[in-house]
Amino acid sequence: MKKALLAGAALNLVFAGSAFADITIGVAGPMTGQYASFGQQLKVGAEQAVADINAKGGVNGEMLKLSVGDDACDPKQAVAVANQFASQGVPFVAGHFCSGSSIPASQVYADEQIVQISPASTNPAFTDQRPGPGIYRVCGRDDQQGEVAAAYIAKNFPDAKVAIINDKTAYGKGLADETQKNLEKQGVKPALVESYTAGEKDYTALVTKLKQAGVDLLYIGGYHTEAGLMARQMKEQGMDTQIMSGDALVTDEYWAITGDAGQGTLMTFSPDPRKNEAAKPVVDELNKKGQTAEGYVLYTYAAIQAWAQAVEKAGSTDYDPVVKALDDGDFNTVIGDLSFDDKGDVTLPGYVVYEWKDGKYDYVNVAENTDMTEKGGDQLKASEGVDTEKAK
Repeated sequence: MKKALLAGAALNLVFAGSAFADITIGVAGPMTGQYASFGQQLKVGAEQAVADINAKGGVNGEMLKLSVGDDACDPKQAVAVANQFASQGVPFVAGHFCSGSSIPASQVYADEQIVQISPASTNPAFTDQRPGPGIYRVCGRDDQQGEVAAAYIAKNFPDAKVAIINDKTAYGKGLADETQKNLEKQGVKPALVESYTAGEKDYTALVTKLKQAGVDLLYIGGYHTEAGLMARQMKEQGMDTQIMSGDALVTDEYWAITGDAGQGTLMTFSPDPRKNEAAKPVVDELNKKGQTAEGYVLYTYAAIQAWAQAVEKAGSTDYDPVVKALDDGDFNTVIGDLSFDDKGDVTLPGYVVYEWKDGKYDYVNVAENTDMTEKGGDQLKASEGVDTEKAK
């Protein structure tokens, strides 16, 4: 009798264990270091997505658990994080943030048959040269971003003396190069093209050079920390040069660095997902917690949504059926209804222009946004109620 009871108890544990099985997924980004504010965005989005999916019964009856990887935007550390996820047996990673991390890590994920969906890596090489079919992104690309920035500059600053600088990273240089290429197509030849070293605190020599060259508009291919310091140091030298950059300025930390010196800074970013009706419950929940849905929070949430819906369609977390489901499917997410093309790029609107004012970023006057894609205009219309034809 005792043996029978023990056997029954063991069997019950087996069934209980299968009923409450967990799926561990990963999120990876710069959780420490100078770009940690972006790592926090990815982490907040991932945690909220996991909580909301689990509250609705999980994925195919299994609860999600989250493993957080810190790559500090360092390529070697990113590979180490990817290998750590592989050892944990995770089937999916939402990450990384920096293109310079996502690209080398993607080789590990391809080798280990782990699906990777980046919320934020915009360098074209990430998908153009992806090492396997399970590599995707839910954000746009730098060639799209550079085209929008160049069109805006050419239209709104036709007589400006333009300088383009970059931080030598995969993201920063790639973005600056695309902007320069598209500016030259518009007939605008930069007066100055320079590189700088990320992580420095004093850019006085560079700022002095820009001042002596009489630069009217400075395009920065790089991250918010260095751009913020440059904005301050330019202001200290009495310069009123217009600053423009890309999506790496979508963090409140930019204004914390610049203060009033950041007033009027322009940047490109996708149509603000916080304005989507589908995102409102998530945004409200984060606000209740004292958190923000800024930047790439909702993009991370959406990456997990897309993967979870693909798993439900596949009926499994196995790599091949999930990749097929991602390739073939349409996914309802907080950043809009999306699908992926043959490269793994997302079929969502591209980029529009934002301006920093009084500590917040928002669209510039929409009528001044030039060369927006038709879909981008449609998303603006949906979120803002603007006339798309006028926006174009």
